[in-house]
Amino acid sequence: MKCPDGHGDLAPTTRDGVHAEACPTCNGFWLSAQELNQLEDESFHLGDSEKGSLVFSATATNRTCPVCAAPMQRFAYRLYDLELEFCAAGHGYWLDAGEDKRVLVLMKEEEARLKRSTKAEHHWASLLQHLRSGSFLDKARDLFR
Repeated sequence: MKCPDGHGDLAPTTRDGVHAEACPTCNGFWLSAQELNQLEDESFHLGDSEKGSLVFSATATNRTCPVCAAPMQRFAYRLYDLELEFCAAGHGYWLDAGEDKRVLVLMKEEEARLKRSTKAEHHWASLLQHLRSGSFLDKARDLFR
């Protein structure tokens, strides 16, 4: 496989616990869908269903897929401020140097946000249940008698 930026052959590597192909010149990183999921799972532990949609819309780029040489598409990764590229035929994702670290940070932040949200929802549901309880309503009525 060739680097989408024309730097030569990609070489097998392990980065962030994921085995993939990288460019020794530009440090770009080629990941299959499974490898991208594995990268995300390094810092996100709530399951795939909680990650949200990966690609909402995409635009064409000048880079080509290292597998099939078809033009790749650029997208806002999970609607974050991070643009990645992918092969529309499903061969994989290209991450420029350092973008793998950004994915890890974003997934860690998303996990923390979801945990805070879940905790707040549970607290609100508990409060509503307490307010609806007969004992609370009886006490409130007694105050006005």
